[in-house]
Amino acid sequence: MSEVEAYGGCDDPASHAFHGPTIRNASMFAEAGTLYVYRSYGVHWCANVVTGPAGEGRAVLLRAGRPTMNRPAMEARRRRTDHLTDGPGKLCEAMGIDGSHDGTSLVDGPISLLPPVGRTALQVQATPRIGISKAVDLCWRFTIVGSDT
Repeated sequence: MSEVEAYGGCDDPASHAFHGPTIRNASMFAEAGTLYVYRSYGVHWCANVVTGPAGEGRAVLLRAGRPTMNRPAMEARRRRTDHLTDGPGKLCEAMGIDGSHDGTSLVDGPISLLPPVGRTALQVQATPRIGISKAVDLCWRFTIVGSDT
């Protein structure tokens, strides 16, 4: 991933978990390592990695990535060769993530996130989150410096 955004559960007014568990966000309250997938504006799938203890609703939105494997499959899913993963909806479409993956395990489920092979240390910058209207001052968006996605 080259861009992620953290959400602090019931303590974070910008989080889907702020008002507690619902049918839509139930997997966000599962154990760490669970995938929380939801529809944004009824159009795009977005994926989050649950990060906190079960019951807390803490998660990290996967906002962008750099394709390192299976690029032809990503291009076929996106029906293009550029801008494959430079947004949360584009990333899910390229990776084939949809609502059927909600609540699955990143440890032994159908989706895995692996560290890049041979990657050296990266410089990460923290900035305010984007696309929200509450708790906008929190610098919980993390991007890789110099990344083009």
